[in-house]
Amino acid sequence: MEIYYFGNSSLKKIAFLIYYHKQNFYSLNAIAGALETDAIFESIDFYFVQTINEIFLTLKGIFEKYDQIVLAISFSTIQLFESYELVQRLKKKFTKRLLIIAGGSHPTGDPYGTLKMGFDFVVVGEGEETIIELMRIIINNEEYSMIKGIAYLNENKEYIFTGKRDFINLDNYPPFPVKNIRFGAIEITRGCPYVCYFCQTPYILGTTPRHRSIDAICRYVKELKNYYGDNTDIRFITPNAFSYGSIDGMNLNLKRLETLLINVRKVIGKKGRLFLGTFPSEVRPEHVTNDTLALVLKYADNDNITIGVQSGSQKILNLCHRGHTVEDIYHAVDLTLKNNLKINLDFIFGLPGENEEDMNLTIEMMKSLSSMGARIHAHSFIPLPQTPFEKKSVSRIKDHYKKEIISLISKGNAFGDWKRQESVAIKIANYIKTKKLK
Repeated sequence: MEIYYFGNSSLKKIAFLIYYHKQNFYSLNAIAGALETDAIFESIDFYFVQTINEIFLTLKGIFEKYDQIVLAISFSTIQLFESYELVQRLKKKFTKRLLIIAGGSHPTGDPYGTLKMGFDFVVVGEGEETIIELMRIIINNEEYSMIKGIAYLNENKEYIFTGKRDFINLDNYPPFPVKNIRFGAIEITRGCPYVCYFCQTPYILGTTPRHRSIDAICRYVKELKNYYGDNTDIRFITPNAFSYGSIDGMNLNLKRLETLLINVRKVIGKKGRLFLGTFPSEVRPEHVTNDTLALVLKYADNDNITIGVQSGSQKILNLCHRGHTVEDIYHAVDLTLKNNLKINLDFIFGLPGENEEDMNLTIEMMKSLSSMGARIHAHSFIPLPQTPFEKKSVSRIKDHYKKEIISLISKGNAFGDWKRQESVAIKIANYIKTKKLK
C-alpha cells in the first residue's frame, strides 16, 4: 500500500472526512475530539458528512484541493455489508490520494477481514491515541509500522498488526469535539467486568472499569451548558449506569455516583435535564434497588430506565455468562414500577443453546412483565467477532415465538428492529464461517 503525495507546496493541509452516521457518531466524536488535543489539529481541515451521498459530493468538491484526504468510517457488525459496498464504490471512483480508515467494534474484532473489504488501515481498539499518531505519520509521510494499535496490508498484501495499545486515561481526551462543535452524550465509564458471551465490550475495552473523573465530566457539561443554555440535556455513555465510581464495576459506589449527579445538576441548573439509566446506556437488574432508583428520582429527569434482561431462562442466562438470576429481573421490574418509573427491557431472541423450553420461558416472562407495565425491546441474536459466541450458528426465530412478539408489539408492549437483525444475523454468521462477503 502506498501513500500518495504530489508535492504541491500550496497544499499545506490534509482533509479529514468523517462519515458522521447516526449509529456511529459517539465513537467518531471521541476520535475527532482527540485530534483537537494535539498540535496536529492545525494541519487538518475537518469535514463531517451524514449520508453516503454527502461523502461522494464532498470528495468530488475537495479532491483537487488537498495532497491527501483521509476518510474515517466507524461501523458495527450489523453494518458490515453496507460498509463493504460503500468502500468498494469509493475505491473504484477515487483511486489515489484517498486513504480510508476503519474503526469501531467490527473492525476491531475482525481487522483482517476489514482490510480485505478495501480499507487502508484499521484502528484496533481505542482510537484516541492511535488516530493522533497515525494522522501525524500520514501528514509527514513517515513510517507508520511502529504505531501501536493499527492493522494494514503491506506492499506484498501481507497482514500486519502493530500490537495492542495500552488502555487510555479517559481524562486525557474529550468525549466529543469542542472546537468543531459536535456535541453528544458524555462517556463516563469504559470497560465491563461481566464478560457476557454475546457482547464485544469487555473484549475490546477491558474488564476493569475506567471512569472519567467528575471534574472532567463537569468540564464538558459546562461546554454543553454554555452552548445550549437552559435547554441543556445531559446523557451518559456507560456499560452500566449505576456502576460509576465502582472499582470493580460489580460492587456499587453510590456515594461517588451521587456526587457526580450533584455536581452535574449544579452546572445545568433546575431547567437543564439529566438522564440516568436510559439510552445510550442501561442498568443491570441486580443493581436496581431502592437506593439506586432514589438517585434517579432525586437528580434525573427521565421517567423510565432500561434494563438488560436478554432471556427468561436461567439456563440461557448462565450460558451467556450474564451473572444475574431470573428472580433479579422480576425484582427489578417490580421495584421500578413501585417507584413510579417506567421500564424498558432488552431481550435477545435466538441465543445459542436456546431450545423450545427456553423460548417458552422467555415468552412467559415477556407476557408477565408486560402485563405489569414493562415494555419489551426486542433484539435478535447476532454473532459478533472476538466474542465466545462468534462462531455460534444462527437460525430463524421459531414461528410461535414471532407470533408472541408481534402480538406484544400490536398491543404497544414491545418494539425493536428484531426482524431486520434476524435477516442480517444469518448473513453475518455465514460471513464469519466463510469469510466471504458475496
